[in-house]
Amino acid sequence: MSHRIPVGLVGVTGYTGMELARLLARHPGLELVRATSRSEAGKTLGDLYPGLGGFPIADCPVSQPDVDDLAEACALVFLAVPHGTAMDMAAALVAKGVKVVDLSADFRINSAETYAQWYGLEHRHPELLPDAVFGLPEFNAKDIVGAQLVANPGCYPTSAILGLAPALRESLVLTQGIVIDSKSGTTGSGRKPSVGALYCEVADSFRAYNLGRHRHTPEIEQELGRVAGTELTVSFNTHLLPINRGILSTSYCQLADGVGAEDVRRAYTDAYANCPWVRVLPEGKLPEVRHVRGTMFCDIGLVVDPRTGRLIVVSVIDNLCRGASGQALANANLMLEQPLDAGLDLAPLVP
Repeated sequence: MSHRIPVGLVGVTGYTGMELARLLARHPGLELVRATSRSEAGKTLGDLYPGLGGFPIADCPVSQPDVDDLAEACALVFLAVPHGTAMDMAAALVAKGVKVVDLSADFRINSAETYAQWYGLEHRHPELLPDAVFGLPEFNAKDIVGAQLVANPGCYPTSAILGLAPALRESLVLTQGIVIDSKSGTTGSGRKPSVGALYCEVADSFRAYNLGRHRHTPEIEQELGRVAGTELTVSFNTHLLPINRGILSTSYCQLADGVGAEDVRRAYTDAYANCPWVRVLPEGKLPEVRHVRGTMFCDIGLVVDPRTGRLIVVSVIDNLCRGASGQALANANLMLEQPLDAGLDLAPLVP
């Protein structure tokens, strides 16, 4: 067997940690040598996740997180822990020369003041923000390759940014009045038990939450503003679907004068011509979350409504794979000079 690059995973017991373990189990070039959990130390990954039985990764021991040990053993570390917890460990690992992919929100927002405003927490390592690369491979691959710290995008922002970027880049729509209506499966809220995520609270129901104040809003505005070349404000609205995986975002924009359906379709097909994980669907087709489940795909459907003068974009992703762990692995692949799709050549889980 050829030598594989050693990596670590801090926070293996959450859904994103679980998904990363699943993906790393078959990665041809990376080997998980450290998996940490404060609550489950002393066990193996196979103890936690019997589904990994039969894969060598099942024998990986779960240990307490220790920066010195991680730095000695690993070329790169994934941080699958909540915001606020990640920033200190990321700073310590970066100081020791270890590459880091942070799945929390701690390094996604360029402004420490904006981070504090939305997350209610002062950023303790603002000196790292200028060098943290926003890990969306379709747009930032060159910067990710040379990065030591990558801020893995949020799940909602991934769907919204991929859905709207081509239209904004080509000035096909106005930057005012953009509405993003997003719906996510319950894994998006994490694995920690809560009444609102109980089966009987979610099944056979549908509800909105955090309207006008969702923490992913500044991340979306920052990255779409960068694409558009100007600051912008969006109305970002979130809803909880009674499903395990998946995000469907429907975005509404006002078309610029003279822009037609052919202009829109050409902009999207050109923008994603060399992006195999983004599938722009044929005219008249709209995406469904079941067609991307467990994969890196983002499916995009386009509707130009001449009656209202609007462009309606429907974008769907799997929130755990494309929106979190799979995207983190894609970033690690670039940072460690692996093929971008290594371990991620996945077909959807249907039905």
